[in-house]
Amino acid sequence: MSFHLCSSPSSLLHDPNLFSVHPKPTPRTFVSSYNPNSPPFHSRNLLQTIHVSIQEAIPQETHIEKPKLDAASKRNAWVNPKSPRASQLRRNSYDSRYSSLVKLAESLDACAPNEADVSDVITKFGSNLFEQDAVVTLNNMTNPETAPLVLINLLETVKPSREVILYNVTMKVLRKSKDLDKAEKLFDEMLQRGVKPDNATFTTLISCARQCGLPKRAVEWFEKMPSFGCEPDNVTLAAMIDAYGRAGNVEMALSLYDRARTEKWRIDAVTFSTLIRIYGYSGNYDGCLNIYEEMNSLGVKPNLVIYNRLLDSMGKAKRPWQAKIIHKDLISNGFEPNWSTYAALVRAYGRARYGDDALVIYREMKEKGLELTVILYNTLLSMCADIGYVDEAFEIFQDMKSCGTCEPDSWTFSSLITVYSCCGRVAEAEAALLEMREAGFEPTLFVLTSVIQCYGKAKQVDDVVRTFDQVLELGIEPDDRFCGCLLNVMTQTPREEIGKLIECVEKAKPKLGHVVKMLVQDESCEEGVLKKEASELIDSIGFDVKKAYLNCLIDLCVNLNKLEKACEILQLGMECDIYSSLQSKSATQWSLHLKSLSLGAALTALHVWMNDLTEAALTSGEEFPPLLGINTGHGKHKYSDKGLAAVVESHLKELNAPFHEAPDKVGWFLTTSVAAKEWLESRRSSGEVSA
Repeated sequence: MSFHLCSSPSSLLHDPNLFSVHPKPTPRTFVSSYNPNSPPFHSRNLLQTIHVSIQEAIPQETHIEKPKLDAASKRNAWVNPKSPRASQLRRNSYDSRYSSLVKLAESLDACAPNEADVSDVITKFGSNLFEQDAVVTLNNMTNPETAPLVLINLLETVKPSREVILYNVTMKVLRKSKDLDKAEKLFDEMLQRGVKPDNATFTTLISCARQCGLPKRAVEWFEKMPSFGCEPDNVTLAAMIDAYGRAGNVEMALSLYDRARTEKWRIDAVTFSTLIRIYGYSGNYDGCLNIYEEMNSLGVKPNLVIYNRLLDSMGKAKRPWQAKIIHKDLISNGFEPNWSTYAALVRAYGRARYGDDALVIYREMKEKGLELTVILYNTLLSMCADIGYVDEAFEIFQDMKSCGTCEPDSWTFSSLITVYSCCGRVAEAEAALLEMREAGFEPTLFVLTSVIQCYGKAKQVDDVVRTFDQVLELGIEPDDRFCGCLLNVMTQTPREEIGKLIECVEKAKPKLGHVVKMLVQDESCEEGVLKKEASELIDSIGFDVKKAYLNCLIDLCVNLNKLEKACEILQLGMECDIYSSLQSKSATQWSLHLKSLSLGAALTALHVWMNDLTEAALTSGEEFPPLLGINTGHGKHKYSDKGLAAVVESHLKELNAPFHEAPDKVGWFLTTSVAAKEWLESRRSSGEVSA
């Protein structure tokens, strides 16, 4: 909000009588134009207006080149006020006085904060001070200790016509030093003296509270305005978007923002930054980007804080591609990334498992000598564990230990052990576990789950059993993930040793143990019994592990060559919508989607689809579309050289199926309807019943 307190020294003093030969100037009444009920300034007013914003301090001095006084100005001679020389004389005379008032302000800033010293400095000024002089003097002060004493002295000696103006300028001095407590105390003194606050009073207090980082106090002062008959203008209201947002009143902040857009208020970068933070905290990440676009359209230049908040929001949204775009904008607009920028990028790329991008940022931080926190190190290590960057994880861990600014914590060791466990590096995992204990951290269930996984990959079944017994001895209750890990280890264990693991599973989760025994036993059970028992098991576990359990159960069936039971479990997954949209049909193509399946589950789904195609084409006489396709995705398993595509391709070749990898669609294997029908007919005639 802009309101008027005092004059700018560059265009002052248009009263011709001030330059007459009379030895004593006549005092004049000061009129402030920020009161809408007051008359506007005329050319005879001593001071023109200076704009005081709640965002910016009033300039202490405007430096201008002052012309030298000529001889005529030194003589006591009458000068025609309409002559060009009169204008020059007016300027020269007040510039000299303004400079004297600035020096007076400096002396008052430097004197001891007591009434006697303040009075002595003002008395030694050697000239009567008028109301306008008092405003200029206070406006140029910076000392919050002496300013209130100067105010008291000037109120008594000058006896201004509008005391509120001097109070407002004094509050501005306190705002410069971010002393809200003194400003609020001064407000109370105003009321005790019977001085009514005006809009300028409240906007100064509001801006002071914002600068002090006290948005709730800013809100309190804003909400007091109506009780004193004050109505905020658009700039103040725009500033309150930031204050309400920081104070936690999101509804009010957004309501003001909607009004700001409708009424086209001018909104500063600080307020836009708060709006981005509000949308980020609420999870409305599109809202963050919309604010950013609106800033650009309005010509408001983002600052580094805004860029960092956008990067942080995109990290939480797991939109690393948008974080990349924002990072490029930041650089192209001439900003130098700071620690917060790099930290937001590490989190954004790390959470989204953009391994190469995260490591580039990490190494750039190291090159610039920027220190990483434990959280950032752990973010990188967790990412490495998830995407199989074993050597990089070891490098980061060694750097963390040698950096001297932070120490590995329990989560650090957990991630490192997970990295080694997923690739079956038993010696390294055991060494990390020992180091974890020596550092004073007891292994958690998550860590012991990773250790069991490591032993399972290495096919050290006895060590799996030993670690399982340790979990029970520590009094830790196995959870769904732990039992799922045991189930996964079974899929990698030779048949003759599976019994050892079944005993563990029965102790940890009896229902799972029962289903596994039904799968492993050679004799077939009554129709529907296996599906019923498996359904009850799936209903008893968390949603986040349901697919993993089904994948492992099917893999176990495939490993034991029990395809019929595998198909039954797959059917259960489809009925429960755990395996959704495995098959799709359109007028031009029928497809099988295997991307989210384990190897055993994918081969089972392929077998079921082949049988469905046979039924459709050869039994029901249904017409095929021009193309049939199998989508495996194009990635490989993070801890294995084998990808799903390679396994499926190998299996299709064993079946002599006419599916071939599409050159323009990675991860797709396609065939024509004619080739598919010919192959299905030959397969039926040869007596093949399974894929």
